[in-house]
Amino acid sequence: MMLESSLSDLRDSQGVFLPFFPSLLRLLRLLQDFLFSEGTDNQALWSEKIFEGVVNLLDRLQAWHSTPVTPGVVELREMAQIGLRIITGYIQQQDSQVSVMACVKLHSLLQTVLSLGWDEVCFLLGRLGAPLWPGGVMEAGTNGGHTETFSQLVPIVRTLLDQHADPVTLHGLLPSLPVTNGSSTFAQDLQSYCHTVEWLDFCQRHVQPTMEQYELDTFGKSHDLMSNFWNSCFDDLMSTAIQRDKERAYSKDKFQEVILDPYLRRVRSENSRYHSGQKQSSGQQGVVWRHWKSLRRLLTSERGAWAHRVPLEVKWKLSSAETYSKMRLKLVPNYHYDTHLEASASRDNMGADSPRSSEPLPLAVAKEAKVSDMEDDQLGEEDIVFLDNKVEGEDDSQKEKLVLSEDCELITIVAVVPGRLEVTTHHLYFYDASSEKEETEEGIGFDFKRPLSQLREVHLRRYNLRRSAVEMFFIDQSHYFINFKKKVRNMVYSRILGLRPPNLFYFGSRSPQELLKASGLTQRWVCREISNFEYLMQLNTISGRTYNDLSQYPVFPWVLSDYTSPVLDLEDPAVFRDLSKPVGVVNSRHAQNVREKYESFEDSTGTIDKFHYGTHYSNAAGVMHYMIRMEPFTTLHIQLQSGRFDCADRQFHSVAAAWQARMESPADVKELIPEFFYFPEFLQNINGFDLGSLQMTQDNVTDVLLPQWALSREDFIRKHRKALECEHVSSHLHEWIDLIFGCKQRGEKAVEALNVFYYCTYEGAVDLDAIANETERKALEGIISNFGQTPCQLLKEPHPPRMSSESASRRQARMDTLPPNLFEQLDKLRPFMEVVCDGRPLVQAVVPRNQNRSFIIQGSDVLVTVSSNGLIGTHSWLPYDKNIANYFTFTKDPTVANPKTQRFLSGLLFPGVELSTQVLVVSNDGRLLFSGGHWDCSLRVTHLGKGKLVGKICRHIDVVTCLALDLCGIYLISGSRDTSCIVWQVLQQGGFSSGLSPRPVQVLCGHDQEVTCVAISTELDMAVSGSKDGTLIIHSVRRGQFLRTLRPPGESCLPARVTELQVRSGQFSRRLWGSTRRISQVSSGETEYNPTDTSGKADEERIIQVDGICSELTSRADEERITQVDGICSELTSRADEERITQVDGICSELTSRADEERITQACRK
Repeated sequence: MMLESSLSDLRDSQGVFLPFFPSLLRLLRLLQDFLFSEGTDNQALWSEKIFEGVVNLLDRLQAWHSTPVTPGVVELREMAQIGLRIITGYIQQQDSQVSVMACVKLHSLLQTVLSLGWDEVCFLLGRLGAPLWPGGVMEAGTNGGHTETFSQLVPIVRTLLDQHADPVTLHGLLPSLPVTNGSSTFAQDLQSYCHTVEWLDFCQRHVQPTMEQYELDTFGKSHDLMSNFWNSCFDDLMSTAIQRDKERAYSKDKFQEVILDPYLRRVRSENSRYHSGQKQSSGQQGVVWRHWKSLRRLLTSERGAWAHRVPLEVKWKLSSAETYSKMRLKLVPNYHYDTHLEASASRDNMGADSPRSSEPLPLAVAKEAKVSDMEDDQLGEEDIVFLDNKVEGEDDSQKEKLVLSEDCELITIVAVVPGRLEVTTHHLYFYDASSEKEETEEGIGFDFKRPLSQLREVHLRRYNLRRSAVEMFFIDQSHYFINFKKKVRNMVYSRILGLRPPNLFYFGSRSPQELLKASGLTQRWVCREISNFEYLMQLNTISGRTYNDLSQYPVFPWVLSDYTSPVLDLEDPAVFRDLSKPVGVVNSRHAQNVREKYESFEDSTGTIDKFHYGTHYSNAAGVMHYMIRMEPFTTLHIQLQSGRFDCADRQFHSVAAAWQARMESPADVKELIPEFFYFPEFLQNINGFDLGSLQMTQDNVTDVLLPQWALSREDFIRKHRKALECEHVSSHLHEWIDLIFGCKQRGEKAVEALNVFYYCTYEGAVDLDAIANETERKALEGIISNFGQTPCQLLKEPHPPRMSSESASRRQARMDTLPPNLFEQLDKLRPFMEVVCDGRPLVQAVVPRNQNRSFIIQGSDVLVTVSSNGLIGTHSWLPYDKNIANYFTFTKDPTVANPKTQRFLSGLLFPGVELSTQVLVVSNDGRLLFSGGHWDCSLRVTHLGKGKLVGKICRHIDVVTCLALDLCGIYLISGSRDTSCIVWQVLQQGGFSSGLSPRPVQVLCGHDQEVTCVAISTELDMAVSGSKDGTLIIHSVRRGQFLRTLRPPGESCLPARVTELQVRSGQFSRRLWGSTRRISQVSSGETEYNPTDTSGKADEERIIQVDGICSELTSRADEERITQVDGICSELTSRADEERITQVDGICSELTSRADEERITQACRK
């Protein structure tokens, strides 16, 4: 093809061939190397077409006719030489046709054109092949027997020897050569001559060397040039190939970058969007389905529109609601109740497996995470900057602005919820990012929105030994434990504090140690101003213990050692546990073994420090052990045990057996949980779970077996709490505090006290962020979570002991600033008479709860009174002063006596309705008066300072019959004759009450007759309403869900009108017009009826509980000083104290003014 192209170019060149010579010469060289490199035996390669192309090309160029003066003679001569070599190659071919054509062409050239020298003659003689040299050297490389070819070569040899060889030279070398010219027998003569010695000698001595030298001189250079050409071509080829590969790789990368990657990203994005949409749609459907189930439950509940004829059995679980005393008292319906029959069936009740304990930490991982030095948990300088700079836009009147938004985890007992926390100038938002949102007490999912103005406490917390969490408490006692990335936590904390929430306590960047010192709790406890229970709960809270994290659950001590006697004598020191020793060595026989174990322990890796106990006194498994009968702890216990209940013998089935286990094994060092001192329900198997049977006795494990000295669960809790508050425990509790929170928690004192635990349980001992491998880090987090964590060390000096009761009394008597204890001075109380309004009885007299001062501490207080004619008075008095003779410095409001300045309640009352405490409520800050009973069915808000109406809301369709305000002052509940109740939010402006939100928080229905009394507890998320037929209905505040109904006992009883309700710390009391008074336990719904004297309704109305005294006679500051009923029972241990309690009824009746007695008398007549 190249030859044809060359001929075509030459034809088109119009006779100008010189420019093509270099290319044509290179082409012929290429063809020569190509043909001869493969040898002359390849007939397919030595084709006729190539032969014709070469001959035609050289003929066209007239290469055979070149002369010294011909342009390009050098190139033409070399091309002619290459042509001769190629022709000789074709002569040697076996194909007779192409061989004949070559012979004819060579003979023609020799006769007509060529003029050869002697070296060229020898070259041609040598190249003609075997027919001329039979048996000679040249024959060795040939096949021989070329008779036909010999005849074709005779004319060529004759011409070559006759016309081109020098006759003289030829005759000298070949004297016997036959005559070449004119001889008719030359062919035969030449054939015979070729076998002669002369011819063979001529071949060996002259032809062969001359041919080789000629080829070397003529074609060797060409071969070298072509070799260089081929090398150049190869280099160019490789370079081109490399360049091509680079370009291909570049093109591929470019294609990947421009086309494929965007496509794949788009595909992933679309797939992700599709799956996200599918997931979101599925999640939304799930949320809608759960909302519908919740609505269906409401409509089909006992008091709903579609109520079942036979109410469904309700199972219960523990609510997350806490009281202000840090108690979880409330039980709520468990709508997702599971009998756990599969877990019971798969129980290994033979006890073959050892108790599940925390897995040992991988040494390599533990060594990588170990920390040698620990710093206090507090803010850095870069975070404190935010505390000094007030964030703009936090005024309620300004637009809400986003301050920060961070990814986080909401930590609850049942789940770790991923989400996002957003902090604005007005609110805190949490958005639940979990794929499947579960139903919670506050709604579907864990989303929440809380006003920043209601934030009460923010504590720095740790999670899985990481200082990465905060815990927030609000004034309604709702709380949230949120975990962040370690470096983000302090920034979030400082930003929140920088917003200056108005109700925030513990403001600042203090560490737990500084916080305890600044709170003054230790001094108050030493001086017996707070109870042992309250002090221990506060220590747990400050040190980071929380109900939200099972591995950091609040810890309480075993206080008793006698669980077998029929009578518990708290005056006998022998019934108490030695609080100076860890529970593992309370049995003195274990002390030596524990000490030897510590001294003999050695870790060759240097990672694990010496320890006395390989388990911990407070961990998740221990909490589930005690709370196994109460959901959600039952489900958590089964999850921990790989889907089954633990062996019955290892479960918490007996209080005495649990203590005995501590005495028999130093490895079991579990302390108690707070529920042992306030929550009797956890001792009862209220849900009827199959917990198995004991191996020795085959007794079924149901309720916890109580000590003999406990008559009931409630009696056990009461006596156990009494033991906690008794004199012996009070005088030794500081020793236990040193072990858990104080100076004996760490260091040499801990070693001496035999109180050293596994090093990974201590705060700051492990840095999880130092572990690079995420899988190992997650595994270590899980192990730490189940292993348990030691609280923060709050004290490094010995804790001071508590004063005795006598010492505290003497100290109080010496101090002029502190008033005497109300319940210790009952015999000194005297009634005083002060006429507020002549001729008009008082229907309301109340001290607002939220004031900074009260009548038992320094400063003046406000007493708000409302007379029967609607006259409003705001009076004041000074606190207790022993230098004042009458102890009562009352200052009457001057505006009451002056007709020009008198302030009256606005609006007419509904016919038949009289002013009473039922329809009057004062806001906690004493600024607003909420009133009901008006003719237009409205709820009115009056400003007490100005006596002006500042708000009126008409949402009820009948007259408002009762009002109640929660302890926090956040929510107001109203009841009406239209049988409904409405929960309202009290608006705040600048930290003060300013009115009611026009939109109700909840509308609660279910009563058959008019609502006569209401009560609300925000901390317990509970609204209670009583109706004229004696029925009580309990709803939740946040969701408005029906919880349960309480009715009068027996169907034969006459309807008893409920006139008063009060919700206090898990109990509410209701007062009936009749011969009975009921105290109802909200958590379990049990009722107890106590007959009372029926001599007169007025006397019956004067029966006031001790709990009621606290709420009616005191403000919040008073409540802090007057313990709850449980605390009273524990502190008033002597008979004289108990006798004083009985005087309460008489005292209260003496304190009642004449106007109050007249009001009570009128109520009794009705």
